[in-house]
Amino acid sequence: MQHLDVVSIVRRARGGAACLLIALAISACATLNKKEEGAIIGAGAGGAIGAVIGNQTGSTTRGAIIGAVVGGVAGTIIGNQMDQQAKELKQNIPGATVARIGEGIQVTFASGLLYDFDSDVVRAVAAENLRNLAASLGKYPNTDLLIVGYTDSEGTSDYNLALSERRAMAVSSFLATQGVTVGRLRTAGRGEMEPVSTNDSEVGRQLNRRVEVAIFANAGARAAHGH
Repeated sequence: MQHLDVVSIVRRARGGAACLLIALAISACATLNKKEEGAIIGAGAGGAIGAVIGNQTGSTTRGAIIGAVVGGVAGTIIGNQMDQQAKELKQNIPGATVARIGEGIQVTFASGLLYDFDSDVVRAVAAENLRNLAASLGKYPNTDLLIVGYTDSEGTSDYNLALSERRAMAVSSFLATQGVTVGRLRTAGRGEMEPVSTNDSEVGRQLNRRVEVAIFANAGARAAHGH
């Protein structure tokens, strides 16, 4: 179950018997669906430790999703929406990896799917995927996004950081042209940091060259559900 590592980190970050009990409860409930897991995890993992989780897991997007957690009944409602949105995204964005995390969604695009080598210009063949993402965001307007660019370790770290920032901005700008409100979009570049594979092989470097999109409930949605 993908949430178990997150809960373990929550327990270490916050300490105390309550968090330990929550972690044990979740470990015992391997059959829970995503929205049920979201309700339990949210009860023990407030937004204040989202940054800690992101640092511990090596994932800025994961930290953003957990940092926006609501929990309880509200978390269950949001989790239900995210289940449906993730299902639709998997059908409409071929080639991308769509994962449900906590009360949010992480969409990962291989950089080769979006850009030519050493470029930050969105490829024409990739535009349809981003248009479909924008359409989904229009259907579910109560969410915000964090778009994070990554590179492999080839070249200098400063160059890679700048390239990753430009690539994240390119995705954000494209989504804005498709009607996504600019206020919903945040971007970041991490360069060669937070690799998901080794940089010692071409296969690994391809996996590290990517753009991740975190989708999570916005402040309005959290307030509407009493949080």
